[in-house]
Amino acid sequence: MTMVSKLTQRPWHEFWAGARQTIPLIVGAIPFGIIFGTLAQSSGLSFGGAMGMSAVVFAGSSQFIALGLLAADTPIGIIILTTWVVNLRHLLYAVSLVPYVKHLSQTWKLPLGFWLTDENFMVAIQRYRQDDPSPHKHWFQFGSALAMYVNWQLCTLLGLTLGQSIPNASAWGLDFAMVATFIGMTIPYLTNRPMVATVVTAGVTALLARGLPHQLGLMVAAIAGILVGVLLENYSKKLKEEL
Repeated sequence: MTMVSKLTQRPWHEFWAGARQTIPLIVGAIPFGIIFGTLAQSSGLSFGGAMGMSAVVFAGSSQFIALGLLAADTPIGIIILTTWVVNLRHLLYAVSLVPYVKHLSQTWKLPLGFWLTDENFMVAIQRYRQDDPSPHKHWFQFGSALAMYVNWQLCTLLGLTLGQSIPNASAWGLDFAMVATFIGMTIPYLTNRPMVATVVTAGVTALLARGLPHQLGLMVAAIAGILVGVLLENYSKKLKEEL
């Protein structure tokens, strides 16, 4: 029995266990959040606008894409559409979690849904899948989500204040820490051909389409990866049914 599975007696045990297990991912997100805050105002956002984006959007990749599009005077409709497509993966996360949270009240579902991120999903799904009778596993997800959310707000604030005094912070390459975190989260899930094909298709398409205006290459890559993954997944299911 793992250390986490022993902490099933009280909700707050699950809460703090979720927060602790998210710490390595928080470390990877810290430079990403600080750089966002540092670049936000130079991209045309006010102090309040930058803090509001982190508080309401709470999606690092989409926020950086939005900054680049804002700086390029991109029409608001394209900004919304691009960030929406990039965040479609969150819908897939939510679908995967439905069997574990469908019994919860809306009071729980709404905040857990709002705070659902890549990091939170990776930590939460592992806990939900553990074979123990704890009725408080959603508290584990809550602890993880809240820890990541508070960290992102603090890092944005640091970037907006102290980050302005760091010369040319965007050229330091600190944002690669988040890229490495995403790679580390993705690799364990490449367990079948549809998933591998999705990642490869999205990566290759992103490289080929990087010259498109307004960073539309990212949207094209996301759509291409999802389509290939869905088609292969359906094909695999069809083959199994025929056997």
